[in-house]
Amino acid sequence: MPVPATRPVPPALVIQTAFLGDVVLTTPLLEALARRHGPVDVVTTPAAVALVETHPAVRRVISYDKRGKDRGLAQLVALARTLRAERYAVAYLPHRSLRTAALAWLARIPKRVGFRDGWPLLYTDVRQRATSDHEIDRLLALAAAREDAGPRRPSLRLTSADRTVTEQFLREHGVGETLVALAPGSIWGSKRWPYFTELAERLAARAAIVVVGGSEDAALGEGTTAAVRRSGGQAINACGRLTLRESAEVIRRAAVLVTNDSAPLHFAQAVGTPTVAIFGSTVPAFGFGPRGPRDRVVQLDGLRCRPCSAHGPPSCPLGHHLCMKSLSVEDVLLAIEETGALHRRD
Repeated sequence: MPVPATRPVPPALVIQTAFLGDVVLTTPLLEALARRHGPVDVVTTPAAVALVETHPAVRRVISYDKRGKDRGLAQLVALARTLRAERYAVAYLPHRSLRTAALAWLARIPKRVGFRDGWPLLYTDVRQRATSDHEIDRLLALAAAREDAGPRRPSLRLTSADRTVTEQFLREHGVGETLVALAPGSIWGSKRWPYFTELAERLAARAAIVVVGGSEDAALGEGTTAAVRRSGGQAINACGRLTLRESAEVIRRAAVLVTNDSAPLHFAQAVGTPTVAIFGSTVPAFGFGPRGPRDRVVQLDGLRCRPCSAHGPPSCPLGHHLCMKSLSVEDVLLAIEETGALHRRD
């Protein structure tokens, strides 16, 4: 008598539609869940698809354009219907939004794991979110997978095509082995350190400068690189000219990344590049700072008005922006020296 075919057990589902940096910080959770369930499916934003689609812990990525073509209740219900057909047994919900909770609930996923400070009435399993931990550790706690093998770091899987395109881009612009990556942008204006151009001019005698960021950072990048070129240095504005993974490959090749509190910080953590992170309106204690042994944070301690919000407002609420303007180029150069990234090896 033939044995009836059994339907394959569906993988776990992770719904993470937050910012790009948050998606990168979710990769240790994906790895922990993959060890438990096998490669997982992920719902994320169109921009973030490239960050997880090549990851070995991920089976399939489902794009959800929550602020674009998929905006609104009708599209949310349509996606829920699609997810329901997959018959997921469990969904993990690191993003503490009502939209995320409602999506899993509407999809009728029987086990929905979320944080107590999210929307616990829509979850079946509620986890406490420790406010003092790094975000990676908080997310691992979501899966009851807190690990003791030292600080966990995120990961990105860059492809051979990413490396080839990036190498060709750098070669076409005459960039050799020693380069410094700068990430002066942020969608939150109060997070932007205003002296990246001056820093680039000071560093140009020691390394080529590559400015990374999105198309929205192109003007900022051009101002920085043009100043370096005028002074005889070598600089490339890569903002908006490379994909996210290609930008991560630039950062991987860099001796050091200097960045605001923004997504490139987490890219650098994922590819193992020493990082100098400049914090102003936010603080590393929020759980999003670098954690490598050679990484450094530059910030102004003792300023009573910081932090001024969870994400950093578009501009300084008090108008002075002292949290960033008080941090000098010398402060950042000292932090770079402390990483040892540009020390000559005899």
